[in-house]
Amino acid sequence: MAVFAYKGRNSRGDLMQGTLDGDDSSAVADHLMNTGITPLEIKEVRGAKAKAKVKAGDEDTGSTYESNWIKRLNEKPITQKDLILFSRQMHTLLKAGVPIMRALTGLQESTQNQTVAAMIQDLRESLDKGRELSVALRYHPKVFSMFYISMVQVGEMTGTLDEIFIRLYDYLEFERDMRQRIKAATRYPIFVITAMAIAIVIVNLFVLPVFAKVFKGFNAELPVLTKMLMGFSAFMVDYWAPMLVALVAAVVCFRLYINTSGGRLQWDKYKFKLPLAGDIMFKSTLARFARSMALSFRSGMPVLQGLSVVGMVVDNVFLRGHIEGMRDGIERGESILRTAAATRVFSPVVLQMIAVGEETGDLDGLMFEVATMYEREVKYEVENLSARIEPILIVFLAILVLILALGVFLPMWDLGRAAMGK
Repeated sequence: MAVFAYKGRNSRGDLMQGTLDGDDSSAVADHLMNTGITPLEIKEVRGAKAKAKVKAGDEDTGSTYESNWIKRLNEKPITQKDLILFSRQMHTLLKAGVPIMRALTGLQESTQNQTVAAMIQDLRESLDKGRELSVALRYHPKVFSMFYISMVQVGEMTGTLDEIFIRLYDYLEFERDMRQRIKAATRYPIFVITAMAIAIVIVNLFVLPVFAKVFKGFNAELPVLTKMLMGFSAFMVDYWAPMLVALVAAVVCFRLYINTSGGRLQWDKYKFKLPLAGDIMFKSTLARFARSMALSFRSGMPVLQGLSVVGMVVDNVFLRGHIEGMRDGIERGESILRTAAATRVFSPVVLQMIAVGEETGDLDGLMFEVATMYEREVKYEVENLSARIEPILIVFLAILVLILALGVFLPMWDLGRAAMGK
């Protein structure tokens, strides 16, 4: 017997942690599931895990560790595309009446990704030990989110596992499509901004110093704009190393700050106020929330459990806090409409649709409508993002070229006129 420290959430979504005795982490996970706690992390803190490993000798252990390290390095990671394909294939096989063990065996034999095959093999072994599929998925938290696992658990409870997998497939496909659209829309502006930044550095470090030596040889009075350009160029030449260190330090400090709880909350709140991109991120996050909620409602998941799981799915701490506030309000007996209005993040149209959904009992359908509405707005704004950014970039580039042209060629023009006058 060993001692394991665990972290998990109960049916209300509250964080629970403590220690339990067990033969292995699987036994501890099963015990937590039976008590209504969804395990998030299980670590052994005291006990003999595998003393037999030492019997082979130090050299053997070292070579085994080295081979495992090389194996992990060469493994292909499991991507979202693999998860989408897994969900689609599971739906097709289960809908055709194939038993789940045979379905997993077929997927394991047909996949070309050895990492996916190893994961499916682990799922099969867990099922062989009598565990449910949702419990087996919990041992792969980097692949399956809590929302995915909870949906599979609902499918097992209601006997609609094949329908759950097709809904998860649609959900994951939507998220993948939105990410690709945003990347495609921001690829050109990022490329232009990066090229402009590199050009500014090259001009200030290598081009302007040459002109500065030429102007200095004439001993003439230079225009103010030229003096400013030459001064900035000289500053970059003399202090480029400290400036680079300061830039790296600023990036590192920012990353450390947003990794703290308070920093992440402030950054996630500020992201929605960013020009151009903030509104898109806000609406895409709300679309993800609405679709997740609609999917959990339609699958038969209780409201409180659905809000708890969806709160963990939404990758924004600021909005997650409002979702937890909705869950607490509903737990106190308030309506979904009232708790949604208290968050002050939904538009009046959305609140009206939630009210109609509560009155008619078709809240999942109305939430799908909300998600569809936000998705359409996000698609429209993403498609027009490049058109909105291009004029700003063109104006900025024109101003930059004008400053460089006036700063460099005005003194040359004055010197040329002076030489012709003489």
